[in-house]
Amino acid sequence: MQKISRILVLHGPNLNLLGKREPETYGLTTLEKINENLATRAAKHNLTLECFQSNCEGELITKAQSALNNYDFIIINPAGLTHTSVALRDAILASGKPCIEVHLSNIYKREEFRHFSFFSDIAIGVISGFGEHSYYFALEYIVNSLKFTKE
Repeated sequence: MQKISRILVLHGPNLNLLGKREPETYGLTTLEKINENLATRAAKHNLTLECFQSNCEGELITKAQSALNNYDFIIINPAGLTHTSVALRDAILASGKPCIEVHLSNIYKREEFRHFSFFSDIAIGVISGFGEHSYYFALEYIVNSLKFTKE
């Protein structure tokens, strides 16, 4: 596995409304707080982490493409684009970077159309249903994989 030091976290559409939108499904924690917690955890392991959220598919694609030269790993919550965006999937693939797909809610306990993901088969793994902790578990996996590659 390549040396990982720079992580890109991509948040898809409507995640900017966390804490306000459907708290019974997505929780009360804001996206700003999740990003802050991720940055704090990453810094403890000397990892650089950048978080990017957009409601625009094209902006997410452009940011994913930037991973080619600027990042070593991607954590992505494609949100509603999970089930619709071949173009964002292609951008993740084109980056050549390993990624983990995360979801706040358990997408398999929700509507049938949410059970399919364009990203799951290209991701190292999928973490779904643990609220904000889905992101933290993804980062923990990256940190733990680094420990094993250093030994």
